[in-house]
Amino acid sequence: MTNPIADPGHGHSPAAWTAVVIMLVGVAAATVAFCFEQPVLVMISLVLVPIGAVAGWVLARAGYGVKGPKYAPKAH
Repeated sequence: MTNPIADPGHGHSPAAWTAVVIMLVGVAAATVAFCFEQPVLVMISLVLVPIGAVAGWVLARAGYGVKGPKYAPKAH
């Protein structure tokens, strides 16, 4: 095979990383709150999941996504 497969850019962007970190913190905090039987904190923590998704979408629309003008991938 002479044609190398091009890297499709699997979301290694500031928008994707921000969204994932916010959602991960929300799920982790909800898990800890669940273990300590704090249902109000579980619900408050789970609100971070859609907030993370919206933050990622906003950053991608602002140009920080994989194909955004403000994002330059690192050379391999």
